[in-house]
Amino acid sequence: MAVDRKKLIIEAATKSFTLFGYKATTMDQVAKLANVGKGTIYTFFKNKEELFEEIMTTLIQEMKQAAESVIDEKHSFHDNVQRALFEILQFRTKHQLAVKLFQEEKEMGTPAVIDAVKKMEEAIVRYIANQVSAAIDRNEIKPCDPEAAAFIMLKLYVALVVDWERRGKALSKQEITRLFELYVFEGLAK
Repeated sequence: MAVDRKKLIIEAATKSFTLFGYKATTMDQVAKLANVGKGTIYTFFKNKEELFEEIMTTLIQEMKQAAESVIDEKHSFHDNVQRALFEILQFRTKHQLAVKLFQEEKEMGTPAVIDAVKKMEEAIVRYIANQVSAAIDRNEIKPCDPEAAAFIMLKLYVALVVDWERRGKALSKQEITRLFELYVFEGLAK
């Protein structure tokens, strides 16, 4: 059976980025973890940045799949958006590479990681904006700027889940839902 060297390299790089972060990962480490020569990596990827980009593309796809897994057409737009946002935040806090990247962004400000986190946020906003546009088309909510609404929803959800918890007491899922209804959905209600 042929060994898929590219897959081994991606798995090894993902492991290295997860353990050591982007900045501390070297192509030598990736080669060692993948059990390939360093030159083999360069047959698939020009540099560490290109390898990281491929891993981030996969990570964003997995996050989108996690959100889509909780969407149910039988539920309202409000329920689906909240379920998707909750799932995205769960993904971000449980996926070890995402955790490491958010940590590195905050602590070290590595430019490549800042860009990667920005791409993750942009993907989330695009996904929610598409949901908002569809809800407008179905006449579930009043017309608005879908991208701005999506951005506000994401930031409010992160504030209620993550930032509020840093203040000492986490809000329950029901409290978050109630506050989200009050501050977002009542304003978008028809």
